Amino acid sequence: MQTYSLPQTNPESVVLLQITDTHLFANGSGSLLGVATKDSFHAVLAGVDIAARHFDAIVATGDISQDHTPYSYQRFADGISRWSQPCFWLPGNHDFQPTMQSILPSEQIKPQQQVLVGEYWQMILLDSQVQGVPHGELSTAQLALLEAALTRYPDRHALILLHHHPLEAGSAWLDQHQLHNNSGLWHVIDRHPQVKAVLCGHIHQDLDRTYHGVRVLATPSTCIQFMPDSDDFALDHNNPGWRYLELTKEGRIMTSVHRISGDQFKPKLDAEGY
Repeated sequence: MQTYSLPQTNPESVVLLQITDTHLFANGSGSLLGVATKDSFHAVLAGVDIAARHFDAIVATGDISQDHTPYSYQRFADGISRWSQPCFWLPGNHDFQPTMQSILPSEQIKPQQQVLVGEYWQMILLDSQVQGVPHGELSTAQLALLEAALTRYPDRHALILLHHHPLEAGSAWLDQHQLHNNSGLWHVIDRHPQVKAVLCGHIHQDLDRTYHGVRVLATPSTCIQFMPDSDDFALDHNNPGWRYLELTKEGRIMTSVHRISGDQFKPKLDAEGY
């Protein structure tokens, strides 16, 4: 298992910046349902700069590319290179992993599955992709990796990251594409009380729920947003966004979602799918 140690600059907590579902193209004018994804991605990066909040690392929870091209992944790498903090990424259902890995090794982007965060936390990054389909699953090997990581550091608070949402979000069309074998994930988590939260992407909306005593968080996309609680495909008028997570030494998570301002990234609200 690949492990990375993230230094802790503040003795009380570590702050993560989550960016997710960028859906980038090689073509700079490439758009998804009316939103130019490169432009909305860079607007989010600029919003992070304007917010001027310190963070220790970037986590990117999948669907980085829409067209599977090497340059779409390079666009992501070039965009975040304005910062010096390391980035930890994982694949989503729209990603093509051989191409995703083609820009590695990278000084900034780390492929590690286990990250020791300061003195008190660990992050475990899981691959829930099933190639060619939108739903997710965790293989036996991924569940074994999770079990091993949690067993190895029982005294560290744990944050689990994956692309697919591990419980129903409340939208029938989205929930058919959730993590299909989520019972396996929760079976492992139930044996390890140090797990504090599961962080995902995929649903292009803000989600903050508690399940089995564990917080489940999802975050707005940097491009289009899906309408919450809609059984049929529907887009939301909310703007692209990002999330901060502050992990305290006591095991608490303080988190907030931020969105860019303005109306320049409104999607085709009458779209029936993508």
